[in-house]
Amino acid sequence: MSMFRKRTVLAALAVAGALTLVAADHAEARRAGSIGSRGTRTYQTPAATPTAPGTVAPVQRSTTSPQTAPSAAARPQAAAPRSSMFGNGFAGSLMRGLLIGGLIGMLMGQGLGGLAGILGLLLQVGLVVGGVMLIMRLLRRSQPVPAAAGARGGAGSGGPRPAAPGDWRAASVPPAASVPPAASARTPGVQDEIGLAAADFDAFERLLGIIQGAVSREDQAELRANTTPEMFGYLADELRENAERGVRNDVSDVKLLQGDLAEAWREGNREYATVAMRYASRDVMLDRKSGQLVSGDAAGVGESTEVWTFVRDRVAGPTGGGAAGLWRLSAIQGV
Repeated sequence: MSMFRKRTVLAALAVAGALTLVAADHAEARRAGSIGSRGTRTYQTPAATPTAPGTVAPVQRSTTSPQTAPSAAARPQAAAPRSSMFGNGFAGSLMRGLLIGGLIGMLMGQGLGGLAGILGLLLQVGLVVGGVMLIMRLLRRSQPVPAAAGARGGAGSGGPRPAAPGDWRAASVPPAASVPPAASARTPGVQDEIGLAAADFDAFERLLGIIQGAVSREDQAELRANTTPEMFGYLADELRENAERGVRNDVSDVKLLQGDLAEAWREGNREYATVAMRYASRDVMLDRKSGQLVSGDAAGVGESTEVWTFVRDRVAGPTGGGAAGLWRLSAIQGV
């Protein structure tokens, strides 16, 4: 075999090996990524929390269209006034008026303020500039400094938010000893516009187990009852893709280890809550026919951290109040 043919064969084998790796990697990728909708905040990054202090993956698949109005950061800023050598404002205008008047007077043979010649002009300009600069300096010193000028890292800034002293679930703490969620909701930096109660956080934890169990059993009826129509469509697609590949996702021993609130808000008659959850589970892929292990560790328990968004409808009552419906899963984002 010639050297050229050897190199050709080696190159073909390398390409085939690379394609095999890509196909194997694709076969392992059973997660649908960051999916779902968070109302008008679908394409906004949820606030960092002690459970998920890292960057939350943006939503990749959603039926919610991006906002047509640009955000505050994307809006073009108004053109800043061009600064001149004499500054802006009243003092600058005064200085420019005096200079223009002096030049006109000099051209007409009257000089600047009665003095003739360019030397007199320069002298008086220097005196006026010095006086104006002194006035401007005094005016700046007399202006009060805004109270927010020295504030950094607060709730309205882009800095990291303070960690909540009372998490929804502390690591390695049994559920009975968990800190009430209301303590976390009152923490500065956590936006809770609807006033979540302990029952709401219990519902989030319960839905974590219900939805993972429904995925494992491929129970589409239970998935439909506990998710939005959009999320049900994504999860049903994932189940169908697994069936086409001849595998089944088996998830068991799901246990919440730690969780806390990122934000909760209201849009019309809908209420949203985005929470970060770190949970343990035994997550494997099995052959549908033989039940043999295809991927994952059947003997080990892994940990995952995800950000889940739940939504519920609030039906207005005859007296103006309202009854809250059941929470349903609306979006899942990775960390």
